[in-house]
Amino acid sequence: MKLTGRRESENVDDRRGLSGKSAAAGGGILAVIIGIVMSLIGGNGGGIDIGSIINGGGGGLGDVLGQITGGGPTAEQVDTTKFSDEEKALARECRQILASTEDVWKEVFKKYNLENQMAGKRGVYTNPTLVLFTNSVQSKCGSATSSVGPFYCSGDQNLYIDLSFFTEMKRQLGVKGSTFGYAYVIAHEIGHHVEFLTGSLTDAHQQMARMNKTQANQVSVRLELLADYYAGVWAHYEDAMFHSMEYGDLEKGLELANAIGDDWLQKQATGRAVEESFTHGTSEQRKRWLKKGFQTGDMKTSTFQVSNYRDL
Repeated sequence: MKLTGRRESENVDDRRGLSGKSAAAGGGILAVIIGIVMSLIGGNGGGIDIGSIINGGGGGLGDVLGQITGGGPTAEQVDTTKFSDEEKALARECRQILASTEDVWKEVFKKYNLENQMAGKRGVYTNPTLVLFTNSVQSKCGSATSSVGPFYCSGDQNLYIDLSFFTEMKRQLGVKGSTFGYAYVIAHEIGHHVEFLTGSLTDAHQQMARMNKTQANQVSVRLELLADYYAGVWAHYEDAMFHSMEYGDLEKGLELANAIGDDWLQKQATGRAVEESFTHGTSEQRKRWLKKGFQTGDMKTSTFQVSNYRDL
């Protein structure tokens, strides 16, 4: 994926190297990954309850549990000169990818005249903030450690990423690094932001609060697959606007989607997959919805339109 010369978003709160409160929280595109990997190598995911992550609501479980107030250190307090060249490059790419999502979703909201329920306007996209942190962070959805992986909090409309996650992604999952692989991670979390703005995230969480765990997990799967679909939609219009996609980029994204399916992760962790506990979707589902979004770019499609859950 070509990003050379592209602008960098200013909607970034850089808290790297500063300590937040170390406590567990659920949710996010890869909430299960590091926890399961840590269990395989003898750890406990930095204090994360592995079972609660696997069985949790996904996509920002903190929204269901309630909001906890709390700010964070300002970007001016961070000395970025102390970071390695690799981390500086990663941060720059994240800012460029975020800028792309801003440009693309602004046009998509306008094109489809999408309702922004949070702003009370149609055709208007509201930018979220990317929070870069190290080890732990405080959000309005609660406190989280790096073990949770990247996540989105609708309480403050921020997405949170510890850049070390991308290193772990390459090392533990065996997924070779690529800019589009990183972009998929960010675009998925932005997908949850789009869900929040259009109301589907809030509606889904309200439904989940009235359901038993198995039913709530099925709604969570729909949310996560929709975020995957929106990641594909973003890539569709990103390429149309900037001609940035290169040969093999989509395949890299599909490779990552395969490696973060609930069935694949559970089999790696325990040797078997328990369908009732799925919260993010199977490898095949995640690949299918990411690819479908990329191929169609159609915002009239939703996972919640599929009446039979097994047809997702």
